[in-house]
Amino acid sequence: MERKHDLDTYKRFKKQHPAYFQAVETLGAVVRQTGPLDERSLQLIQLAAAAAIHSEGAVHSHTRRALEAGATPDDIHHTLLVLTSTIGFPTVMAALSWAGDVLESKE
Repeated sequence: MERKHDLDTYKRFKKQHPAYFQAVETLGAVVRQTGPLDERSLQLIQLAAAAAIHSEGAVHSHTRRALEAGATPDDIHHTLLVLTSTIGFPTVMAALSWAGDVLESKE
């Protein structure tokens, strides 16, 4: 589960630097709109990137966002499983566990 400390740090930083967060959010919106990929695909790509950098919070976030964009639990599992030869078995297992936190809470 996401550590409370990480979430508190994020919220505090966002409150202290609103212009920075607005710029990051605007950049995210602009890059999503510049190409042909749909939101579901974009969220699955970002989920894979989050797993690759071992970011539990980002895996939680992009799992939720992928589901909201129409991805299924099978899509999420497959996205993470195909990373095995790239990021390694232990990292994939950790990411599957983190995604599972979100998937189990949706059931």
